Amino acid sequence: MNILVTGSNGQVGSELQQLAYIYPKFSFIFVDKEDLDIGNKEAVLAFFETLPFDYCINCAAYTAVDKAESDKETAHLVNALGPQNLALACQKHQTKLVQISTDYVYHNHQNTPFKESDTTNPESVYGKTKLEGEQLALSSNPETLIIRTSWVYSSFGNNFVKTMLRLGKERAQLGIIFDQIGSPTYAKDLAKAILDIIQQKPSNFNGVYHYSNEGVCSWFDFAKAIFELEGIDCKTNPIETKDYPTPAKRPHFSLLNKHKIKATFALEIPYWRDSLKACLALL
Repeated sequence: MNILVTGSNGQVGSELQQLAYIYPKFSFIFVDKEDLDIGNKEAVLAFFETLPFDYCINCAAYTAVDKAESDKETAHLVNALGPQNLALACQKHQTKLVQISTDYVYHNHQNTPFKESDTTNPESVYGKTKLEGEQLALSSNPETLIIRTSWVYSSFGNNFVKTMLRLGKERAQLGIIFDQIGSPTYAKDLAKAILDIIQQKPSNFNGVYHYSNEGVCSWFDFAKAIFELEGIDCKTNPIETKDYPTPAKRPHFSLLNKHKIKATFALEIPYWRDSLKACLALL
């Protein structure tokens, strides 16, 4: 089974590379922007002519959330048109597409975990372009599986965990936002879930699903856990979102209900603190 992974040097893409040996029946082709610019429709179509792929996992994304507010054109090219280009190529070659999306599509005043059927209302350029990418991919290729995730971190790339480890050692105290609630996602867990789903060869490969680690926390709780597990003596002060203004608006509550993906694909999802321990052990 041939699997194309785009954005292979990002967090999820890097974790997929690490997991590849566990799935000997899969043959992977890993590409990053230097190998394949998903925003270039002609390049994508030409690339799909070179090899037959059974699945394409799109890990490529414009994830600079605040920068996207002033760089709308690039964010739209990568997050919206990129998935459409891949979906069109996948549809032409009977390839199933996995498109990774985000909790930023939800910016509603809600305090219960979001279900896939809940209304989307992105308020950032990042969230809007990711939602458009979902819609364009699904309309271009019926065999597209959308996975919305949240608060992704890994031993690879830049992320909240690595930032806290650095700042916690450099400073005596930090102010961390406590009024944004969600669930962290260890990229390795997400990558494994995607491969486990593909391994099942589901007949109905379509629709929107949620995936994040189990449990709930704020960014403040997340930072406290990192310092506690690593024995870092840094005083952590809870602050409100308004005390740390950013160009892009973040959802205050984006906890994801994962019943659908667990029931459909019989997945067991690790608790966020257990996954955090596993990641910290590698760092």
